[in-house]
Amino acid sequence: MFVYADNAATTKISKAALDAMMPAFETYYGNPSSLHTTGQEAAEQLLAARQSVAENLGAEAREIYFTSGGSEADNQAIRTGAILGAKKGKKHIISTAFEHHAVLHTLNKLEKEGFEITLLDVHKSGIITAQEVANAIREDTCLVTIMFANNEIGSIEPIAEIGAVCKEKGVLFHTDAVQAAGHLKIDVKEMNIDMLSLSAHKFHGPKGVGALYCRKGILLQNLIEGGAQERGKRAGTENLPAILGMAKALDDACGKIDENAKYVSAMRDRLIEGLSKIPHSIVNGDTEKRLPGNVNMCFEGIEGESLLLWLDANGIEASSGSACTSGSLDPSHVLLAIGLPHEVAHGSLRLSLCEENTPEEVEYIIETVPKVVDYLRNISPVWESLEKGEISHVI
Repeated sequence: MFVYADNAATTKISKAALDAMMPAFETYYGNPSSLHTTGQEAAEQLLAARQSVAENLGAEAREIYFTSGGSEADNQAIRTGAILGAKKGKKHIISTAFEHHAVLHTLNKLEKEGFEITLLDVHKSGIITAQEVANAIREDTCLVTIMFANNEIGSIEPIAEIGAVCKEKGVLFHTDAVQAAGHLKIDVKEMNIDMLSLSAHKFHGPKGVGALYCRKGILLQNLIEGGAQERGKRAGTENLPAILGMAKALDDACGKIDENAKYVSAMRDRLIEGLSKIPHSIVNGDTEKRLPGNVNMCFEGIEGESLLLWLDANGIEASSGSACTSGSLDPSHVLLAIGLPHEVAHGSLRLSLCEENTPEEVEYIIETVPKVVDYLRNISPVWESLEKGEISHVI
C-alpha cells in the first residue's frame, strides 16, 4: 500500500484547481496591466480571484495582495510592521519561539537592525495565552506576529483573543496562517487580524503562489520594487494561472471546511490512539486544540531520519518536521521550544492527513510504524543502554 501522509509539507493539486488554471494559459493569457481587450479580460479574472480569496477570509478585495507564497507574505507583513513602528520610535516586536523560519529568520535580521525581539514560551502544549501576549506588550511594541497553527505539532493558537488584546493596546497583529487557511475558519475582521499570510499549496492549490491580507489603512511596505502591480505594493506581472488555481482551491476548501475537518479529525484521533500504544512514545502538541490532520509523535531510542527512510520503504511518506528544514541535522526547534530534550526530539515523526486519505491507510500506518520502531530499537545501542538501565528513559 502507498500512503501519502505529508500534507503539511504540500498537498496534491486538486483537479478543480488545475481546471481553473487552464483558461489563463489558453484564453486569458494577456498581461492584466495591458489596456487592450485581451489584457483587460485577464484583469477581470484577476479581480474575480481577488474577490474570491477576500470573501473566504472575511476581507475586502482591496486588502488582498498576491505573493509567491507564505514566506514572502510573512516577510512583507513583518517588515511592514517594523518599518511603520520605527517611524514612531517603536522597535519592539513580540513573537513565539516556535514560529516558522520565514518569521524567525526575518526577526533575526530585524534584531541586527536594532529591533528588540521577545519570543514567548509556548509551553508543553504549544499554546500561548492572550494574557501572556498582553503582559509582554510595552509602550514601544510595534508588532505582534504569532502563527495561527503550528506547522509541526498542529497546536492552534487563540488568535481571536490575541487579536482583541492587540487592538485594545493599539499594536499591529500579524498571523502566519499557512497551515490554517482552508482547514480552519478564518474571519480577519471578527478576529481583529491586521495582516495574514497564506500559501496555496497547503490546501490543494499550486505551488509558488500565496496571498497577504493587509487591513485597509495600513501602509504596506514594498519588498519588491518595479511596476505598479498589486496597487504598487508588489511589483512583477501577476501569475494569473496560479492565482486562479489558488482562488478555486481555497473556495473549495472553505466550502467543505466542516465536513473535511470532521472526517480528517476522526482519522487523526484513530492514528494517535493506535500509535500511542508504542512503549516510550509521546504525542507532541495539544490533543484538543489541534489541526484536523496533524499527528506528531516522538519515539525514544531512535533517529527520526531512519524512521522516515524505513517507512518510505514500506510505502508511507511522512516527515520528521517542517519540510523547509529537512536538510538540517539539528532537532526541530519547535520540539525544543515545547521542552523536549535533544535526544527525544531527534526521534520525531509528523504524519499529516487530508480528506484524500482513507481509514484503510490509517490502519496500515498503525500496523507498520510499530514494526519499524521495534526494528530500529533492536539495532540501536542507545536503546540497549536504556533497556539495561545504564541510562534512564526520558519518556
